[in-house]
Amino acid sequence: MTAILKVDTIQDTAGNNIINESSDTITIGASGDTIALAGTTVTGITQGITMADQWRITAAHSGSGYITANWERADTDNPGLIGSAMTQSSGLFTFPSTGSYQVTFVTDCDADSANVSRITVQISVSTDGGSNESSAASAADSAEAGYRASTTVTALVNVNNTSNVKIKVGVFGSAENFNANGNTAYTRTGITFIRLGDST
Repeated sequence: MTAILKVDTIQDTAGNNIINESSDTITIGASGDTIALAGTTVTGITQGITMADQWRITAAHSGSGYITANWERADTDNPGLIGSAMTQSSGLFTFPSTGSYQVTFVTDCDADSANVSRITVQISVSTDGGSNESSAASAADSAEAGYRASTTVTALVNVNNTSNVKIKVGVFGSAENFNANGNTAYTRTGITFIRLGDST
């Protein structure tokens, strides 16, 4: 036997609306209420992005190597930061929670006085807490003396353990006479981190 209950509003014993339907919109609870879902499987609900963070260098990094100094979290021009921040020590970045992250590294480089035939921009991932790392993404450009070169690389990083999985970034060149430029007022060389979902 099939039973159908037709109502627009369900109230608790105190007369407060707990479920209301109006113009094809269902409202559960009221402002200030919390909703607890029993069980471990919920479908049809997308939580969305829970973390987005951006870091930059405030002064130029000179020569070839990993960028280990002058990092700051973006703090000007109303940055759209979401959730918990990344942390870093000497350029080794630690994630605030497990998850699948998109990491984007952008550089603004120039040559000091002579042409640099190759500048490699790299995101490196460590799975042992920073003792060892391997390249997850890299791209190359060149810089002519007196001109600038901008390069961007992106990697998806599975952070299944925040103590072990860390990243660092660097610029590596065929000569030492180039800079990755920095600024404290806006991002010239920096990293954007976005948590896309749970770790795999």
